[in-house]
Amino acid sequence: MTLTDQSTQVRPGEELDAAVIDPYLKAHIPGLAGTPNISQFPGGASNLTYLVAYPDREFVLRRPPFGHKAKSAHDMGREFRILNQLNEGFPYCPKAYVHCTDETLIGGEFYVMERVNGIILRSDIPAELGLDATRTEALCKSFIDRLVELHQVDYNACGLADLGKPEGYVQRQIEGWTSRYEKALTPDAPRWEHVIGWLRDKMPADHPRAGIVHNDYRFDNVILDTDNPMRIIGVLDWEMATIGDPLMDLGNSLAYWIEASDPAPMQRMRRQPSNAPGMLTRRQFVDYYAERAGIRLDNFDYYYCYGLFRLAGIVQQIYYRYYHGQTQDKRFTQFIEMNRLLEQTSLQVIAKSTL
Repeated sequence: MTLTDQSTQVRPGEELDAAVIDPYLKAHIPGLAGTPNISQFPGGASNLTYLVAYPDREFVLRRPPFGHKAKSAHDMGREFRILNQLNEGFPYCPKAYVHCTDETLIGGEFYVMERVNGIILRSDIPAELGLDATRTEALCKSFIDRLVELHQVDYNACGLADLGKPEGYVQRQIEGWTSRYEKALTPDAPRWEHVIGWLRDKMPADHPRAGIVHNDYRFDNVILDTDNPMRIIGVLDWEMATIGDPLMDLGNSLAYWIEASDPAPMQRMRRQPSNAPGMLTRRQFVDYYAERAGIRLDNFDYYYCYGLFRLAGIVQQIYYRYYHGQTQDKRFTQFIEMNRLLEQTSLQVIAKSTL
């Protein structure tokens, strides 16, 4: 059994033509020889990710999904730019080689980056890694350390000051995700009205120090060193990165964080090993982040609830494509149930909140 992330056969309807990709890459990346084999990485539910393997070099190709796409989402050029410029201050970004804006080539823009070979943790920690609770806790803290490090990057020095507008970030996120959610509604989707009202009523001021917000920071978006799985060597999926309130980004990460004591329905939604012995609880996660970032966080209910709502918006946008037959990916069948569960979790957070 291999522990590195493996590509598989391309899903039906998402094929790429090697006869088209090959000459384009050879024209833009020196030294390529031979014929590439194209396969697909099974993870991820937004942009599509492929392995383009030449006899002596491997690349990763990213393109938007087929079918309905939210306005301003899936901006390949933006993601390409982030990878190239952010690496100056955050050396965990893969090197990006080429960005193609000619949509006639494969039916959409795409970019190609280096493949960073390593371990990506999915639902569970492989037994082969031999991580006991102590080592798992250390890995968890390293994961949080990288998020703190990202939020403290000098984005001006990286030339990314125009990546987003920090002023009014919190309000824009609430209103933006409300609008996106409403546009992606299907007849079977919950409406989230009470949660949206609470998020509007309890809205805090923007954090005084803006930072680079990853917007999808979780364990299956980080790469571990195969020789030392305690070491993070890469961070992936920068499509939603911007400049904004780092606490909102922390809320995004906590929305994915299913801890060991969560009920069975939440456990079924888990996509990372956050429940493993040694992993911090959400409260411990927040406390450790605050300690490392040198800030005080007394009440995190708002940011966690926002993260849950935003995740529901992402889930519903994907489910919208499946509902309308724009993708045949059977993974998305249960996304409507995930949406309902996220709403119920948010309502429970609000019911117990002292805000």
